[in-house]
Amino acid sequence: INISVFPPSNACIGRYILNMQITSCGHTYQRCLGDFYVLFNPWCADDPVYMDNQAHREEYVLNEHGILYEGVHKHITSRPWHFGQFEEGILDICLKILDMGASYHHGSDRDRCWRNDPVHVSMVVNHMISSHTTNSIMKIPENNDYLKGTKPFSWNGSVPILQQWYNGRCRPVRYGYCGSLASVMCTVMRCLGIPSRVVTNFCFPCSIENPLGINEIFDCTGKNLCGKDKLWRYHCWNESWMARRDLNQCCGDWQCLDPTPLETGRGSACSGPTWVRSIREGELDLDYDGHHMFSRVNSNYIGWLSQNNAKKTKFFCDAWPCGQHLITKSVGSEQFEDITGAYKYELGSVKNKEAYYRAYRRIHPGYCNASNCHIERELSSLKNPFLSDSGINMRLKMANCPMYGEDVQLHWLLENLRGENKNLKFNLSAQIVTYSGCPMDQFWKDSVNVTLGPREVKKIPLCISYSQYGPYLCDHNIMKVVAVSDPECGEVLMVSRDIVINRPPVIVKLLSQPRLKVPCTAEISFCNPLQEDMKNCVMTLEGCGLFKEPMTIDLGTLASNQQARTIVEFTPYRLGSHRLLANFGCHRF
Repeated sequence: INISVFPPSNACIGRYILNMQITSCGHTYQRCLGDFYVLFNPWCADDPVYMDNQAHREEYVLNEHGILYEGVHKHITSRPWHFGQFEEGILDICLKILDMGASYHHGSDRDRCWRNDPVHVSMVVNHMISSHTTNSIMKIPENNDYLKGTKPFSWNGSVPILQQWYNGRCRPVRYGYCGSLASVMCTVMRCLGIPSRVVTNFCFPCSIENPLGINEIFDCTGKNLCGKDKLWRYHCWNESWMARRDLNQCCGDWQCLDPTPLETGRGSACSGPTWVRSIREGELDLDYDGHHMFSRVNSNYIGWLSQNNAKKTKFFCDAWPCGQHLITKSVGSEQFEDITGAYKYELGSVKNKEAYYRAYRRIHPGYCNASNCHIERELSSLKNPFLSDSGINMRLKMANCPMYGEDVQLHWLLENLRGENKNLKFNLSAQIVTYSGCPMDQFWKDSVNVTLGPREVKKIPLCISYSQYGPYLCDHNIMKVVAVSDPECGEVLMVSRDIVINRPPVIVKLLSQPRLKVPCTAEISFCNPLQEDMKNCVMTLEGCGLFKEPMTIDLGTLASNQQARTIVEFTPYRLGSHRLLANFGCHRF
């Protein structure tokens, strides 16, 4: 007997058991034929997650390999990630996540009728990734304290995280950050049949008091002071493709889901699903958390100079609004795709201003009947004055692309826009910052007097040696260099630059052609670029379809300029496109 099962497009996803009942000679017998799984189907035109582009389905549903984009908007770095949605046992883990989070929106999972709606399924998954519940998948470390868990940046893929959560009786895995949270969510969504991708937003504001303004405070030396607001250098979230039947949509579109709990006026919460197009149009009353997502790509930057912790002065700077650059992995390519235009119209365009005014009225009820001119005047009063208004142009330009062990070389460019001399005193500083905008150690300070003749352009070289920044650099590899004028000289001018220090490369070389169930070897090599020993060196290897679980190799201590080589043997256990990932860690990074 051949049995074909055709579940309807509105069937609830999950595991089903197929029983056969046989009646013969007045007797009835029950026989279990097995079980099967019903998932969302982006190949089916009647399914709410239908995606009509085959190349997009292959990328956003079938591709197990992804890329996370990090760094700063002027220096974007990338690293590979294994989603591993087709690894053995991952589907059962994903369904367990739905079981554990079922009561989040529905109080009871008795009828499970919500499991045919990708909107509600995405809400449950979003909540389960890193909420404050005892069964969430990952925790974010407090105060960068990793002592009781794994460093967030040492993960290479989602599979070990999901397996550790499942095998650990559904206790949160320690620790994650926004990139790993969004990637784990992408794995779960793809596994359930919902097309998904990870998006990185550079210059991401996290403000509690003013939804459309982010405040950064500096002292007279240029040190960034820790305030309530944080300007994240980058932030990752998830986008999933579905038709919003709750918004009367008949066709699918990208929905924004942010599994990282962020502080809001009502406490810490995850966001989404939010229709990406509604963010661009400023239609914030259409969606879940629309006002949060709009502010995260449209807030204005406001910089302050604090004098003696009492008086605060806005300085002259050329500040960009937040959400400068939104990118994701391109379809069928290792390059990134710029999707900023999906979230916001071109800066300064008529449509951009109209969307902003529309959103402003919804975020600030007191302005619901205000004219566009009234709102524009209010915004102008909040913004920093431009550097050009003071008659000076300044910028910091990188002279090299520094790697661990190398000095940081910059050119400080100054231009006098007026026909008179300018005599200024500047304080210079460099400070470590985390990707989430937390200021750390200020490790370098200097001061310089600058004289500019009428219309003069001057280039001043700056150098920060490795011996100065090396002992302070943390996992995030980001430092901030600031030049701020002395307040006693009159107008306060400031220019800054975020700098990423590149990690030295780990080289993976295959020594034989991989074949199914045939042993294969690879050579992993790494060179210590520092003028000092690296202690407690560890290499972590991972590969979907290559290793059943991550492999850790203890390399001990590497002397300066020492080359470490190790030969690894593995046996591919399933067909597919495989990738071997190697992650190097030591006491420095």
